[in-house]
Amino acid sequence: MVDASWIALGFAVSMVAAWGLGWRLGRRSPTPPGEDPGIKFTDGSMALLGLLLAFTFAMALGRHDSRRLAVVAESNAIGDFYTCASLLKDPVRSKLQQVIHEYARLRLDMDSGRLPKQDEAGALQQCYDLQAKMTTHVAEAVREGTPIAVSLSNTLTNLTSSHASRLAAYDASLPWSIVVLLFLSATCPSFLLGQRQGESANVHLAGTFCFIFMVGLVIFVVFDLNQPTRGLITVNLSSLEQVVRSTAN
Repeated sequence: MVDASWIALGFAVSMVAAWGLGWRLGRRSPTPPGEDPGIKFTDGSMALLGLLLAFTFAMALGRHDSRRLAVVAESNAIGDFYTCASLLKDPVRSKLQQVIHEYARLRLDMDSGRLPKQDEAGALQQCYDLQAKMTTHVAEAVREGTPIAVSLSNTLTNLTSSHASRLAAYDASLPWSIVVLLFLSATCPSFLLGQRQGESANVHLAGTFCFIFMVGLVIFVVFDLNQPTRGLITVNLSSLEQVVRSTAN
């Protein structure tokens, strides 16, 4: 995935280029005196851009919040499973607690973006391997006749289910069709604005570049929210960090 800063910069450069192209075309065909009906198209495209920016920002913020809730749910599931495992007898208890701690630490490394891009697939497979070990240890405890077999099985199921939910939340991103639509909605008003200024031979550089800067800033925030493990706005992992510390005891 391309970094949010590069996407926002690309949008800003495209808007400047579209404005410049519109200004050059407008200079070739000055507007006659009187009211210009073309200004209505410029106003309409500006309104559409604002609506689309609000829509995509709300979508990105909602998915960011879903990722945060998924992390909290998975952290609670890991902590509940560790608490349940602490009621078992040794040696199953020690072996299961060690696997749970390794799993929690690996999950924290994955969500914090500490792992290189090429290691993400291997880390995900390691998560599944650790879940398989947990299942093996739970089955061993059940065979030994542990009185908390139901609770142990349920907390293990919650752990694997929360992991799947977290993966789905982190994989969700803005569709590229919306990105393309946002790109067109940003460049078209810039082109029309440049054309109007070229026709009137009156360039408003400060207002134009402030407008482009603000739109680019909003787009940066939208795409920064869209990348969960990097950027300025990341998911709060304090609940998962607390689980790693508590399982280390």
